[in-house]
Amino acid sequence: MPCMPSVHRRHCLVALIGGVAVFTLPACSRKPIQGRPVAAGAKVLALGDSLTHGTGATPDTAFPAVLAGLTGWDVVNAGVPGHTSAQTLERAPGLLAEHQPSLVLLGIGGNDLLRRMDENQTRANIRQTVDTVKASGAQLLLIAVPRPTLAARFTGSLSDHPMYRELAEALQVPLHRQGWSDVLADDSLRADAIHANAAGHDKFARGLLATLRAAGLLV
Repeated sequence: MPCMPSVHRRHCLVALIGGVAVFTLPACSRKPIQGRPVAAGAKVLALGDSLTHGTGATPDTAFPAVLAGLTGWDVVNAGVPGHTSAQTLERAPGLLAEHQPSLVLLGIGGNDLLRRMDENQTRANIRQTVDTVKASGAQLLLIAVPRPTLAARFTGSLSDHPMYRELAEALQVPLHRQGWSDVLADDSLRADAIHANAAGHDKFARGLLATLRAAGLLV
């Protein structure tokens, strides 16, 4: 939808040139963040907590294994159940040095949110993890995590915590949106209240595949 000029909207700029109003639309022309294609056989690091590990599924049906089969990538499952963003940040340098991945799929912060930890610290941890990955030379895709709310228990709907979109925009990294939110809102795709079953991991992996293609990370 094109931007409309308004005194309340800063996305569209108005300039007077020769007495004629000219509207420029910088926000409307914003392009999705594009990465470099990751070749088949490349090392990819899936870094996260129990959602990455595959709690509720099995090692061969967790999304990193499914994604490996769909892409031909060598996907390392570095998900540790129960880990917070701070613990993942601590692990990141060693994992990057060990595996030297071309791409990192980062899905952290869920345990922080469930435990109601300081959101500002969670943001800082995610930001620092992204910076650490970038410094290693690897590309990164950030995976959003649902925002736990009381209403979600009654409505059966989930949405991503907004900090993931904010961080992705600020750090200029592609974001996989609504992946876990859509899966975990569906009873048939859950193993328990907060974990996906094998069918849920399959759906998540296929949605992630579409995001990777849209971000130019997969051809």
